[in-house]
Amino acid sequence: MTAALALAWALLPACAFAEDAQEDGGYEVIVSEGADAAKIEGSSFAANGFSRAQKGSANARGGADIGYNFYTGDAADASVALVFPEGVICYVPQSAHDLCDISDPTSKEELRSYFLALDAAADKGSGTISDDASWEFTDQTHAQFAGLDITFAIDVGGKRYVGMVPAFGEAGKEVDWTKLRPDHADILTIADPGAVSIQMPATGIAAFFEFLGGIDVSPLWVTLKTTGCAIVLIFVLGLAAAYFTMRIPKRAQDIFDTIFTIPMVLPPTVCGFLLLLLLGRNTALGQWFIDIGFPLIFSWPATVIAATVVAFPLMYRSCRGAFENLDPNMLDAARTLGWSNARIFFRLMIPLTWSSIAAATVLAFARALGEFGATLFLAGNYVGITRTIPIAIYFEWMSGNTDVAIFWTVVILLFSFAVILFINLWGRRTTRYRKRGDA
Repeated sequence: MTAALALAWALLPACAFAEDAQEDGGYEVIVSEGADAAKIEGSSFAANGFSRAQKGSANARGGADIGYNFYTGDAADASVALVFPEGVICYVPQSAHDLCDISDPTSKEELRSYFLALDAAADKGSGTISDDASWEFTDQTHAQFAGLDITFAIDVGGKRYVGMVPAFGEAGKEVDWTKLRPDHADILTIADPGAVSIQMPATGIAAFFEFLGGIDVSPLWVTLKTTGCAIVLIFVLGLAAAYFTMRIPKRAQDIFDTIFTIPMVLPPTVCGFLLLLLLGRNTALGQWFIDIGFPLIFSWPATVIAATVVAFPLMYRSCRGAFENLDPNMLDAARTLGWSNARIFFRLMIPLTWSSIAAATVLAFARALGEFGATLFLAGNYVGITRTIPIAIYFEWMSGNTDVAIFWTVVILLFSFAVILFINLWGRRTTRYRKRGDA
């Protein structure tokens, strides 16, 4: 119950109580659920077909060099707002004057409010128009702004673009568009309010369940499948490595102990890079796997390998420490009774150290569950194949889907909480058992 409340509490502020109206420019703007349309009560016009172009291109269009340009859609009557650090220039086609006359201060302020509200609703973490930005409105297809000659509504094969070139550029000189280009461009169509339908976003618990219904749960299944397979390998290899290092000379122990432990101190990205060098297509081992039809890198098995390598030292170190704490006289006594090494290992060493082995297994499981760097290096980010929860958190956040990133973060937190709680309860139970045995 506590876990469920924590999940709901973390997600509801981000998605469940989304506002259906925003105060911008002194007007209450009602924004549609898809952030593609908006209305202001009592306004003579509405906004429809909104889109945001985050980046443009300096490529020629239809064989013509139109400078740095943004695609603004196929409609000839689109209104475009170019957002610069210096301010915003907004183009309103003359065909829209019957609805939005930019000579009227009220119409300009309402249009500004539409752009502000829709721009904020469509933000993906890359910045929005500042509330105090200066605005310049024009109905001319040619304008100058921020040191650029700007041409709106350029028709190239039925597609419309806005292009710009330096106002005082030198012929033949290469332009640094990283300094001159707009931050982004907003495009909308000015429409009659009666022709625009606003689908209101859900609120409260309905929005919460709607959000859950839209979650792609494949990262959860990939993570559980990867971690489940990895923990089997880690369990077997960790026990085998711990037993092996106890039976070799001391000098050899130091060398193998360093080899088995080093993934724990190396950054995960370094582990992933080393695995990529070892198993890549350009290596003999990697090519051999490709030849037998079982390529490793950028595949689901690569997620298992990465998780196993990174989490293995936790299992190995804990098991070796537990084996070293056993009374050597007891082991020698078993040998004098004729027990084989295999029988001593399975019938004596493992039962006596089982609590430590179980705790090490759970810790290794948790470490494999949260593996990110090595997995991304070796397996990549393929949805439904190699995208685990940690990778999903990173790429959802990078894409501006903060709500989804928060959801997966909460899932990982709940798993981690369950793991730590299990270790604590197991340790307490083992302690009580030992105290009763000593008594």
